[in-house]
Amino acid sequence: MSTLLRRRPLPVMAVLLAVGAVVAMLLATALTGPASAHGSVVDPASRNYGCLQRWGSDHMNPRMATEDPMCWQAWQAEPAAMWNWNGLFREGVAGNHQGAIPDGQLCSAGRSNSGRYNALDAVGAWKTTPVSNSFRVRLFDQASHGADYIRVYVTKQGFNALSKPLAWNDLELVGQIGDTPASQWTRESGGVSIQIPANAPGRTGRHIVYTIWQASHLDQSYYLCSDVEFGGGPSTPPTT
Repeated sequence: MSTLLRRRPLPVMAVLLAVGAVVAMLLATALTGPASAHGSVVDPASRNYGCLQRWGSDHMNPRMATEDPMCWQAWQAEPAAMWNWNGLFREGVAGNHQGAIPDGQLCSAGRSNSGRYNALDAVGAWKTTPVSNSFRVRLFDQASHGADYIRVYVTKQGFNALSKPLAWNDLELVGQIGDTPASQWTRESGGVSIQIPANAPGRTGRHIVYTIWQASHLDQSYYLCSDVEFGGGPSTPPTT
């Protein structure tokens, strides 16, 4: 006669801990997995990448509300916008950037990804990176997509980033590169990067650098806002 063995039930706490671990793993995958195939401007840091740099390991700290209020409102609105710092894109634009993105929504790529990045359009005192009038934009690409082109714009002198939503007619093209396969980018840990020389004469004070990266693997366009301060300190001049 066979003997049936009874398994002892697991303690309730052990079950809860196991479930919690699975949920945490699934959340981490949902937040970071899809975004691992993309990239962003890392210098001068795009808005959400800069927020992740400064507060990613301490994003529950209430000091952010007074020390970095624009990042604070972005974290409160949608933390996934920072964890997915490299997924701010639209597909199928076919080069008609102004047609796809209304004025006032440039930094969220026209409220892309079901509104995940909407808080990046908020007007206010975003933290700035000091740059000179000749500077470089460094774009990091985790998936080595390469670029059909990358265009760098800067707001015109007189634009008030503290009170006005960004519009297309506020921008002036200051640098660009054409078709550049990933094999020509600089290899780094976790991906590749490229620097785009830019020259914005006559700029002083706070401005927005707006970068459009048209990735090469399909019709996927990235729209990235970086806040800068011209005359705020030295930066490396561009080379051609």
